[in-house]
Amino acid sequence: MENKMFCYQCQETAGCKGCTMVGVCGKKPETANLQDLLIYTVKGVAIFSSIVRKKENGQELLEKIVNRYLINSLFITITNANFDDVAIIEEIKKGIKLREELKKLLSDEEIESVKKYGEEISNWNLEMTSEILEYSKRKEVGVLRTENEDIKSLRELLTYGLKGMGAYAEHAMNLGKVNEEIFSFIEKALLSTIDDNLTVEELTNLVLECGNYGVKVMALLDEANTSTFGNPQITKVNIGVGNKPGILISGHDLNDLRQLLEQSKDSGIDIYTHSEMLPGHYYPELKKYSHLVGNYGNAWWKQKEEFEKFNGPIVFTTNCIVPPTQNSSYVDKVFTTNAAGYPGWKRIKENENGVKDFSEVIELAKKSLPPTEIETGEIVGGFAHNQVLALADKVVEAVKSGAIKKFVVMAGCDGRMKSRDYYTEFAKALPKDTVILTAGCAKYKYNKLDLGDIGGIPRVLDAGQCNDSYSLAVIALKLKEVFGLEDINQLPIIYNIAWYEQKAVIVLLALLYLGVKNIHLGPTLPAFLSPNVTKVLVENFGIDGITTVEEDMKKFFEN
Repeated sequence: MENKMFCYQCQETAGCKGCTMVGVCGKKPETANLQDLLIYTVKGVAIFSSIVRKKENGQELLEKIVNRYLINSLFITITNANFDDVAIIEEIKKGIKLREELKKLLSDEEIESVKKYGEEISNWNLEMTSEILEYSKRKEVGVLRTENEDIKSLRELLTYGLKGMGAYAEHAMNLGKVNEEIFSFIEKALLSTIDDNLTVEELTNLVLECGNYGVKVMALLDEANTSTFGNPQITKVNIGVGNKPGILISGHDLNDLRQLLEQSKDSGIDIYTHSEMLPGHYYPELKKYSHLVGNYGNAWWKQKEEFEKFNGPIVFTTNCIVPPTQNSSYVDKVFTTNAAGYPGWKRIKENENGVKDFSEVIELAKKSLPPTEIETGEIVGGFAHNQVLALADKVVEAVKSGAIKKFVVMAGCDGRMKSRDYYTEFAKALPKDTVILTAGCAKYKYNKLDLGDIGGIPRVLDAGQCNDSYSLAVIALKLKEVFGLEDINQLPIIYNIAWYEQKAVIVLLALLYLGVKNIHLGPTLPAFLSPNVTKVLVENFGIDGITTVEEDMKKFFEN
C-alpha cells in the first residue's frame, strides 16, 4: 500500500518505524505533508537569507521578518504543535514571498552561486491552496527524498535538532534576547540537508556542532527568563483548586503567562498552569501575582480527560496539543498563540509589538464554572542551577559524607505509552541515597510520589521545563569543578532520560557536545537513527536504551 505520509520524528511513531497512513499524534496525512513542504520552503528561504546575512543591505529584513520566520516555521512542525492546514499553508505562502524578496537583494552572480541546491527549491511558486496541497505530496519535499539510509538519518537528526533549537530561540526572542550566531547556524544546517556533496563524516560533525548551538540557545533562553522574571526559587505549588472561575494556560512560553497574569489581575478569576507551564510558579516576577493559584492536571497526554473537568477556557502557548474528541465539552473554549494551532480554535490577537490581547479569554472565564477538583496537595520545584548552586555546600557535604551516593538525571518528556510506567517504577526502586535531577514533563511520572529527602534535600529536584535541562548541565559542570574532576563523566551521575519530541533531540545533542557519555534513552531509541548512526553514537558516546527496572537497577548500582 502506498504511503499517504511519512513521519518518524517522535518516539511514538507507528511500530517504531514511521507513520505512513495517519500520525499516532493525530496528525492527518495532509497536515504531515504540508509540514514537510513548510520545511522545504524554509530551506528555500535559507538559501538566500544565508547570503544576505553576510551583506550590509537587507539586515533590517532579516531582523524584523526572516529570523522569526525561520524559527517559527521550524516550531510549527514540532510534534503536537500545529494541526491547522490553513495556518500552515499561509506560512508556506509567506515563505515563498519572503524568498523572492531576498532574491531582490542579491546580484546575478550570487543567485548563480546557489544553483547547486537545485532550481526547484529556489524557484517553485504556487498560490492556489489546492495546488499547494497536491504539491506537498511530492516525494522530493519529504523525508523519503534521501535514499541513502545513513545520509537520511543524519539529515533528519540534524533537522529535528534544529526544530528544538527553533522553539527555544523563539521563546528567547519573545523576551527580547537574540543571538545572531544561532540564525547563521540554522541556515547553514538547513542547507547541509540539501547538499548532496556532503559525506557521512561531514554530516556527523554538523550534528555535533548542532549540539554546540543547542547549548548556546538554552543558555540564551535561560538568560532571557532569569533577566526578565528573576532566578527560580524553591516553591510549593498547589495542585488543588479554588472556588473562582479559572483560565488554564499550557505550553512553554513564559512571556504569554506574564501577559495573561497582568491582564487578568483584579478580574476575579484564577490562573492555573498546565503541564510544561508548571515552572512559571518558580519565578519571582510571576509568583508575585496572587491569582496564579496552582497547577491543574498532569502531563500533556492526559489533557482530553482533564480538560473536560476544568470548565474554563484553555490557552495553548506552544506544542503538546492532543486533538480533542468530536463530542468534547471544551472544544469551543481553547485558544492558541505562537506556533500552536488547531482547526476551529481561536487565535489570540497580537499587535506589531508582540503584545497579546487576552480579553476574550478573560471574559469567557468570567462566565465559566470553577474547575472541578481532580487532586489535592502540593508539589515542590524551583531547583534550577542558581538555586541548587546556592545549596552547593549542603549538597557537597551530603556527597562527601555518603548521604548522597548518586544523582540520577531523569529529564525529558512524558508520553502515553504504557511502557513509560517504567520511569515511575524506576523512581520508586531507586536506593534511598540517590537524588533525581529532572526537567521537562517527564517529571510527572514521579513528582507526586512521596520519595522523601536526604538531610533536608528533596530526592526530586525539579529544574523546570525541558529547556531547563541546561540547568542540569550547569549543575553537573559545577560539581565537577567543586570535586576537582577532569571529566564530567567521573561524577556520580546516571543519565536515564525519556524522550518524545524534537526539543528532547536538541537537549540530547547539547549533552553530547558537553561530553556527557553513557546516556540511557527510552522508552525506545529513535526510529530515525539508522543502524550505522546508532553504532557511532554507541561507540563514541555510550548511548544505550533501557530494559527492565530490575535489570537496569543492577546495571546502574551493582557495577
